[in-house]
Amino acid sequence: MIDKLVKQHTILGIDPGTNYMGYALLCTSGSKAEVFDLGVLDLHKEENHYARLQQIFFFIQEYIDNHRPTEFAIESQFMDKNVQTMLKLAHGQGVAIAAALSRDLPIHEYSPMKIKMAITGNGHASKEQVAGMLQRFLHLQAEQMPKKLDATDALGIAYCHYLQLGSPLAEGTKYKSWADFVKRNPKTCKL
Repeated sequence: MIDKLVKQHTILGIDPGTNYMGYALLCTSGSKAEVFDLGVLDLHKEENHYARLQQIFFFIQEYIDNHRPTEFAIESQFMDKNVQTMLKLAHGQGVAIAAALSRDLPIHEYSPMKIKMAITGNGHASKEQVAGMLQRFLHLQAEQMPKKLDATDALGIAYCHYLQLGSPLAEGTKYKSWADFVKRNPKTCKL
């Protein structure tokens, strides 16, 4: 009976890119999180940008059909000095979101700074620092860690979403801050 009360989520994390797109599937049950799948879709050999976008769309649809995630988390667009690069990344992100929407998944976007802050406590952490923290949090062996950081970036996005699911700020009642939560829940938060 208690097992039915534990919230379970299967989170598909996507690090959008049009050369390499990272993906990760994180399965959670209450306070436990486990990596189910982790990898990179290699698109760099495809010369045509639109063919890459098509591959992203079909890959995500097929992945969703095969693994049935309940949540879709993706990194939001960031500013880049090169406008063409930024536009191509935005196209990839949009196609990934459209693929998830075509399968009726709820979409959750997180900025790179929020993801880094949630995992390392430093919004300016390096990709390597994020990967190292994820390895510790999820008890991954060195040989389980992917070579391409796009995959660990996707895992970071999924893990950030998992942390947000456990936050009282993410639940039905809207709170302005943690202090507001504590103030409104004195029995739960005894100091």
